[in-house]
Amino acid sequence: MDLAAHPDSAAWGRLVSRTPLVRRLLAHNPSPFTYTGTGTFIVGSGTVAVIDPGPADPAHVDALIKSLADETVSHILITHTHLDHSPAAPALKAATGAEIIGCAPLALADDGPRADAGFDATYAPDRVMQEGDSVSGPGWTLSAVATPGHTSNHLCFALAQEKALFTGDHVMGWSTTVVAPPDGNMTDYMASLKKLLERDDLVYHPTHGDAVSDPQRFVRGLITHRKQRENQILGHLEAGSQAIPDMVAKMYAGVDKRLHPAAGRSVLAHLIDLQARGLVMAGADSLWKRA
Repeated sequence: MDLAAHPDSAAWGRLVSRTPLVRRLLAHNPSPFTYTGTGTFIVGSGTVAVIDPGPADPAHVDALIKSLADETVSHILITHTHLDHSPAAPALKAATGAEIIGCAPLALADDGPRADAGFDATYAPDRVMQEGDSVSGPGWTLSAVATPGHTSNHLCFALAQEKALFTGDHVMGWSTTVVAPPDGNMTDYMASLKKLLERDDLVYHPTHGDAVSDPQRFVRGLITHRKQRENQILGHLEAGSQAIPDMVAKMYAGVDKRLHPAAGRSVLAHLIDLQARGLVMAGADSLWKRA
């Protein structure tokens, strides 16, 4: 897809209203992993909260600060600490005086092949939010929903007044999310998806992609997709011991081979989960087999 020709390209650097309480400013950082860019959300009017201020891109930070010039920013909320989500927080805090709150710090050394951004080692929140913690402003309340899996520190934020959930990268509006060990955990990710099925949200606002208007059906589809991947892996192992690159070559045959090393991280996440459930075993020479 030519992301520069996507309709979202017209929204780069421009504040766009989605609902009476929700606006989005799209960072100009499109890629195969961020889709059309990182969506920074502004919640409320007059006194507002900013969710995921985005990358340390001066143009994006400048557009965000200018967009909020006539408003008071009370809180800067962070879903997780990947480099396309949290690094703009210090500049926004310096300009507005708002406190940085949300997920716990996580600076993980990881030199494996990545399929997403690295971690923000500079992230230093004023306060860490736990499950159920809330912040409020005039006409809005945002509550933390712990959703580990994509990263161990991932939070979503529920907007009570619109029964909306800001899903960060836990649920994306255009693709399945990356679950890459050592921090990404497929067991936790699947549990977090099932947790969302128990909620009554009417809409999701992912950081990447469009709003999701039928959340429960969408999440059931994500769970089905992961189960299909799991069954593919088990099917390959039925034929005997397998190395991850060999399985990736078969499972992702239609995907650009430059992305295969990163796809291998997703397969590894599934294998670790299957191993914990007693269904597979890691053998010698980096081969995996059925238990």
